[in-house]
Order: sequence, then C-alpha cells, then structure tokens
Amino acid sequence: MGGHLALDVGAALAAALLAVIVVFAMLSVRRWLLERRGGTVECSLREPDGRGVWRLGIGRYNGDELLWFAIFGFRFRPRRVVHRRGLVVAGRRTPKAEEEAALQPDTGIVEVRDDGLTVELAMSGAALTGFLAWLEASPPGSSLN
Repeated sequence: MGGHLALDVGAALAAALLAVIVVFAMLSVRRWLLERRGGTVECSLREPDGRGVWRLGIGRYNGDELLWFAIFGFRFRPRRVVHRRGLVVAGRRTPKAEEEAALQPDTGIVEVRDDGLTVELAMSGAALTGFLAWLEASPPGSSLN
C-alpha cells in the first residue's frame, strides 16, 4: 500500500511541476509576442486613489496610444489605454519610501489624466524621457497639456 501512495504523491508532484512549467512558458511566449514588434517599455501602473497597488506591466506605443499590458496575465488585449490626444500630465515625482520596494531602481513616476482616466505610470529614467518625448511629438493641432 505504501508503494502506491508514494507513486500517487510522485505523480501529483510531477503534474504540479509540469503545470508550473507550462504557465511560465505561456507567460514567456506572451511577453515575447508583445515585445517582438518593438516600441515597448517596462512600465508599472497604479490607480492613484491612495489604495491602489503598483502592477508591473509592459507599455507599448501604438500611434497615439500607449497600450498597457499586465505582466502576469494571459490576455493579449491591453488592460489600460492612454490616449495621447487630450492627455494632461498632472505631475512628476520620485517614488516615496514605501513605494521603492514595489518599483524598479531609478524609477520616475508621472501622473496622467485622459478623459476621466487618471493613472500613475512608473518607468525607468530613460523610459520616462522617451514617454515625455512621445507626448511632445504629437501631431500639430493636438491639445496636449
């Protein structure tokens, strides 16, 4: 009886390990598919209501939109879309002491508003410079604040 129990436990552990490997592989392939066309940047996002947590993700520039995808997810549709037209940059800051553990080193935070959607984006210094350059490169006639 003990031999069968050991085989059952071994099979269950093997199945669990295989499931973890499959999930990791799926997340890796999804990330590769999102990044293969370029124009992507690691970008954390938070709803600035005071309760929100920083969620790690990937931002992809797509014309006049910044598409934000959660890093730990299986969806190929963005969770948030930030439109360049009508975008208002409400503020820029460095992480507070309690935020530093949740963010990458050398991170800058920018709060943006877009037609009722207010989010904070945290990016590396170089990525934030690129984001601000993307904003400034809007087509003539765009209302950019």
